[in-house]
Amino acid sequence: MTSTHDDAAPASKSGDAAPAIVRVPFDAPWNWLAAGWRDLWATPQISLIYGGVFAGIAWFFLLALALSSALPLILPLAGGFLLLGPVLAVGLYEISRRRERGEATSWADISAVIRQNGSRLALFGVALLLLFIFWMRVAFLLFMLFFGAASYPSAETLVSTLLFTWHGLGLAIVGTAVGALFALVAYAISAISVPMLLDRHVDVVTAIIQSVQAVRTNPEAMLLWAALILGIVALGCLTLFVGLTIAFPLVGHASWHAYRELTGTR
Repeated sequence: MTSTHDDAAPASKSGDAAPAIVRVPFDAPWNWLAAGWRDLWATPQISLIYGGVFAGIAWFFLLALALSSALPLILPLAGGFLLLGPVLAVGLYEISRRRERGEATSWADISAVIRQNGSRLALFGVALLLLFIFWMRVAFLLFMLFFGAASYPSAETLVSTLLFTWHGLGLAIVGTAVGALFALVAYAISAISVPMLLDRHVDVVTAIIQSVQAVRTNPEAMLLWAALILGIVALGCLTLFVGLTIAFPLVGHASWHAYRELTGTR
């Protein structure tokens, strides 16, 4: 799809100040998904390629873990992979933003907006990457705590080990609880941060603060949104990652509309 104006021109910003967070209805996430679905099929040439690349990366990590006999690490690695999702979806936010304005989107437009916001996006990405590395270190430590020097369970015995042995069940319970805490932190700081960095002249710290405030101001709606994201991505994974081709761009586009409504700018 070709742009309606100079592709190399940087996209304009909405303002210099961070917008105020507003209350939204509990069922607002369903509207975000509907809007994201419309955006996805309005630009399938780009959106589905985004999803396909995301699915391909997931397959690469799965294959690498299988070949290295470290398949049990798929769960913490998947959690960290999703943690980095908001930064990877920046092109999807730009598609939705330009569609709101009645503008078409090309790969050149996406490249231009990434260059324009590169330093702040990179800084936020580093923050998420550090959180991801910390989470992986904790996951390794938890495995050593419950399994000692034992090797990773094989793919055939993974489920039975986690559910029907004391050390496996302990790791599953404690790992899930600790992982949920990491997920909560990551979700709170990234719920609307990247769309805001793309749309406003704000720094990374301000974007994170506003994102946390959005979660605190709308706990019911944001809990529903988190559950919907988890469910959609889980369905994508259960299809051997093929479904991520649609799931990832759907969530990305919908996240833009979440940002717009949560900041009262739509």
